[in-house]
Amino acid sequence: MADPSAAHAQPGHPADPSKRDFLQLVAGAGAVIGAGAIAWSLVDSMNPSKDVLALSSVEVDLAPIPEGQGITVVWQGKPIFVRHRTTAEVKEAEDTPLSALIDPQTDQARVKAGHAIWIVVIGICTHLGCVPLGNKPSDPRGEYGGWFCPCHGSQYDVSGRVRHGPAPLNLALPPYAFESDSKIKIG
Repeated sequence: MADPSAAHAQPGHPADPSKRDFLQLVAGAGAVIGAGAIAWSLVDSMNPSKDVLALSSVEVDLAPIPEGQGITVVWQGKPIFVRHRTTAEVKEAEDTPLSALIDPQTDQARVKAGHAIWIVVIGICTHLGCVPLGNKPSDPRGEYGGWFCPCHGSQYDVSGRVRHGPAPLNLALPPYAFESDSKIKIG
């Protein structure tokens, strides 16, 4: 009697169905692995680049900033004003009544506890996004001694609170922390 599997065998085709199943399994696994590799590459390409991650935080040495002066640093493409306030400026900011402010906020809410002499704000006017003047000694600081936006006349006090002009809000505060008494990390 003839072998039944040989009756169905044709030239060029395997006689054993398990070989076909194995080839299908290997081809399917290869397709899944290939699709996974493409998907992984696509997702990984959407992560921020190393130069962007480097800008996600900035360390600032406070030691060279003299009392009454400020510096501008860049964090995530935004100007950050860091000012070393005098004792008189701190007292004036703390004594300002909330009723005199357009966007009422205490000075204590805008500085880190124990570091009232340092104010750190995002230097972008809340009216139309201009960069106010006031960080350089030769810049006009307005009537309140802080920052002055020459575009439309908004004025901010030494706490970055809007006091006059069309700006509706205080200068925004970036996330920052003191790493020591003379160094902060923004971001």
